[in-house]
Formats: sequence, C-alpha cells, structure tokens
Amino acid sequence: MIESEFITWDAPDGDHPARRMSQRSYDAVSRKAKDEWLALFAEDATLEDPVGPSFFDPEGNGHHGKDGIAAFWEMAIAPVAEFRFTIRDSFAGGNACANIGTFSTRMEDGTLADTDLIATYRLDDDGLIRQMNAHWEVDRTLATVRKAES
Repeated sequence: MIESEFITWDAPDGDHPARRMSQRSYDAVSRKAKDEWLALFAEDATLEDPVGPSFFDPEGNGHHGKDGIAAFWEMAIAPVAEFRFTIRDSFAGGNACANIGTFSTRMEDGTLADTDLIATYRLDDDGLIRQMNAHWEVDRTLATVRKAES
C-alpha cells in the first residue's frame, strides 16, 4: 500500500496488480500528478466517471484514449484543490478489482463534497488500466455539498 495522508485504506490489502494500480491512481490524483496518473492508463483505455450520462460526459459514452482521459482530468480533477480517498472494501480477482469507498473533495473556495462509490479497475496484458468505471450518483454527491467550517 502506498503511504499517503490523503488515502485511508480500511479494506483488504492483499498484493494484487489491479488493486495496486488503483492505489497508484489515488496517490497520483491526491498529489495532482497528472502525467504520472495518465501513464497508468493503456493507450486505448476507457474511463467512465461516473458511469452513464453526467455533467462530465453528457452522452454517457466514457472518455476514450489518453487524450480523452487527459481532457477528463482538466474538467474533473484539475479544478479540485484536494482529494481524500477512504476505501472501506476491495475485491480483487483476475485482472480487475472493485473498491468501495468515499472520495472527498475540497474546492478552492472551501466547498466540500463526498462521493460514495464503487470504483472498478481492469488491467490489460501489460498491467496498465484498460477500463476504469466509477459507479456513483450525482444527486447523492450534490446532497453532501457544504462549506468548510472555519
């Protein structure tokens, strides 16, 4: 497991390639290391976050290839001042894993939100992320939006 003040891993942590890749993804996002994060993905990868239509992906087709995933970063990750990841459970098998947890965000203006989700990662034969799907509901996240207490 990667040691980070921004990742709380309260889940099984058996050494599994997809689980380790998910942890590397959380770590890179928490450090705002865009190039390092993009390097985790296969050239033809697909990212759906959230799965289905949303303000990040109105048609719900996902973000495809490194260019599409980089555009997702600029739209969804770059504007966030701080990410904190709390993973409560993790299931790994084959070339994939599914993590259950909460992604907490703080925007520059102090706005906070918590996204409860299931995030799945599927690796290709080279050990890179081929498919990442985050299953969460926009309305549930919006219901948690609040200002940070001073």
